[in-house]
Amino acid sequence: MIKMTGILLSVILIISDIGMWGCSTKYAVGKNIADSIERVLILPRGPNNPRNSEGDFITLKSGRILYVYSRYTGDSYMDDAPAFLAGRYSDDGGKTWSSEDLRIVEQEGRLNVMSVSLLRLKNGEIALFYLRKNSLQDCMPMVRFSSDEGETWTSPRECITDRKGYFILHNDRVIQLKNGRLVFAVAFSRKICSYYSDDNGRTWISSSIMPNPDNVVTQEPGIIELKNGHIMMIMRTDTTTQYVSYSTDNGASWSSAQYSNIVSASQSPASIARMPNSGDLLLVWNDNQTTEKAKKAKRTPLNIAVSKDEGKTWIYKKVIEGNPDGSFCYTAIHFTKDRILLAYFDWATLQITITSVDTRWIYKS
Repeated sequence: MIKMTGILLSVILIISDIGMWGCSTKYAVGKNIADSIERVLILPRGPNNPRNSEGDFITLKSGRILYVYSRYTGDSYMDDAPAFLAGRYSDDGGKTWSSEDLRIVEQEGRLNVMSVSLLRLKNGEIALFYLRKNSLQDCMPMVRFSSDEGETWTSPRECITDRKGYFILHNDRVIQLKNGRLVFAVAFSRKICSYYSDDNGRTWISSSIMPNPDNVVTQEPGIIELKNGHIMMIMRTDTTTQYVSYSTDNGASWSSAQYSNIVSASQSPASIARMPNSGDLLLVWNDNQTTEKAKKAKRTPLNIAVSKDEGKTWIYKKVIEGNPDGSFCYTAIHFTKDRILLAYFDWATLQITITSVDTRWIYKS
């Protein structure tokens, strides 16, 4: 996670013309920003709430959608500032949302809890993953389970028990393979590996460390199962492309990291998911192709694209957020019957936006 200085953030806020606790009209709920794209929820910062960020969605058996995110408290917006996990509900497929936060997980870490991944397991349970942060040397992925559709949750379990350290598992990053194995990838100490579970998340085993022959800075990995059963990992780097790695053994080992054809802002994460209706891959990332050195790391614009060949090429590229002063990242992707919900954090406003996209529009040339 990128930490920003107060001076830099202040400059961004001034440039963005954001009120102290409000949001600009360009982020208004209900405003279409393009054909078939609509803002459906804004979670702006406010008093005793300096930042809202890194969440994920789950559809409950009733059809209700739950969105859980990191709600910060106090005065600081930094990654190690106090935060708990809050939830909002939608009963109409993501068109409208509840107006009050539900407290899902209190601040159990000495610093905070943040970065949510929600996953419906094959056994019917819901798994809630998040980071419990005790110090800058102790950040651990945790998991809780619910068998009553999120009404109650089990006590937390540490996912990593074979190492100690500061592990980064970002939001919407845990997957279940066709064979039932759970897998997530983590970054720690300039290394990346995955952890996998064959008992519905109760115990976890580490993969080998991903080789990094180019010695680039690899961070914030995300994974997707391909149609051939292999797993593709994408990760941000300090170059101007996303890097990729592959596992052919269900996440037990990984190929050497190599650059991809996904041009990206430097040190900027990407998110990937499989579209349930078409089977194509959907990519959300910052396609920042500027030649200006000072702007190469800016997380804008926020783009989407589709791959029909399992990530080899990307087509139908479109802009979801084009504000040049924005800094859009940590996207959660969720599919409804005919729309896609995208929830993302903006460093420039310290808020979450949920945008609803018509699936048909994505395929328009």
